[in-house]
Amino acid sequence: MKLKNLGVAIVVGFACLVWNSYQTVSAADAEEEKNSADTYRLLNLFGDVFERVRSDYVEAPTDEELIEAAITGMLTSLDPHSSYMNLKNYKEMQVNTRGAFGGLGIQVSMENGVVKVISPIDDTPAYRAGIEAGDYITHLDGEMVQGMTLQDAVEKMRGKVGFDIKLTIRRKGTPDPFDVTVTRAVIKITSIRSRLEGKIGYVRITSFTEQSNSGLKKAVDKFNKELGDDLLGIVLDLRNNPGGLLDQAIAVSDSFLERGEIVSTRSRNAEDTSRFSARPGDLAKGKPVVVLINGGSASASEIVAGALQDHKRAVILGTQSFGKGSVQTIMPLPGHGAMRLTTSRYYTPSGRSIQGEGVTPDILVEPAKIETIGKKSQRREADLKGALKNDNVKETSEGKDTKDGKSTKDDKAEEAPVDYQLTRALDLISGVSLFITNAEIKAN
Repeated sequence: MKLKNLGVAIVVGFACLVWNSYQTVSAADAEEEKNSADTYRLLNLFGDVFERVRSDYVEAPTDEELIEAAITGMLTSLDPHSSYMNLKNYKEMQVNTRGAFGGLGIQVSMENGVVKVISPIDDTPAYRAGIEAGDYITHLDGEMVQGMTLQDAVEKMRGKVGFDIKLTIRRKGTPDPFDVTVTRAVIKITSIRSRLEGKIGYVRITSFTEQSNSGLKKAVDKFNKELGDDLLGIVLDLRNNPGGLLDQAIAVSDSFLERGEIVSTRSRNAEDTSRFSARPGDLAKGKPVVVLINGGSASASEIVAGALQDHKRAVILGTQSFGKGSVQTIMPLPGHGAMRLTTSRYYTPSGRSIQGEGVTPDILVEPAKIETIGKKSQRREADLKGALKNDNVKETSEGKDTKDGKSTKDDKAEEAPVDYQLTRALDLISGVSLFITNAEIKAN
């Protein structure tokens, strides 16, 4: 009897389980059917509006114009970075990532209906005209930007090479808008600029294009060839770098890391998470690295700064970065250009999302001017009556004091303005190198 009752209980339990599963599947199917019905109803609405515009609008638009406008509206309503590119714009975008294009030389986004400057590109018309990261462009040749799409505004700014365009700028800290006239030019991006600052290598990456990582390696190889072991460290300048190609940001980060995660991208579906890790090999051979950032450092720049900061491989110096932590995927539409769609967010190795926040520098250094304080009342030993002379100092035929044959007076002409943030970075590397050297001497 007990076995019989147990069998009945198992059968009833199984039946309940099947019924519950059926109810769950049925509920899911019902929800899917409801969503499908809503989708078809809304598509019918779109079709009705489309037909009404075609037949009744005051001027006859083309079907292509209407469809492209609908797609543009759908994408731009999602976020400031999703957009539609027709065939012409798609080809221009492909040229841009290879390092040359025509226009003003600014990286922009859309915010609150107006164009926001992410950053000007070095040595371009916009840069020379004084356009700054964070500026808002409200009018183009007197025409309001409000109501334009980002693509419309970009097209209007590009125009013909050699022709002027008047930008109306609203800038934080400036009470009234003001106009800036910029002459369009062919923009040739030199992704990498480098030089030696004494015994410290300085590398400026203006944007992440196809040549960025190879250019970085050539620059560091040149430093090593000229200085060898005397190279004290590297300053990597990412200020006003608006970003660019994700794979190049990963490659540049990898150049300074021996191991560990560089960045991860996470989309709506958990299974689509991607992680990118460093391979052995440090381009700087363990020497100090300082990364310069500011409010114009965005996207790919923030990936590099975030990765090197999390791994404590570099000191991040400057001001808060832009805060673009989303990834856009270019999806070609055969015969119709492509769409740029935000598909995921990226996270630094420690799991930080930079979206809307940016990278906080380890050492906050605002741009500043350096002024020398005059020696109005300072007296030194040599100024005292009867002071002993330094036997290393000789009197030259011109009557100037020299030490070891070199003039002690500063006869330099007026110098160019000093880059205060860069100066702080160079001082930091010099100090760290001196500390390391002294520690090695004591150890021996």
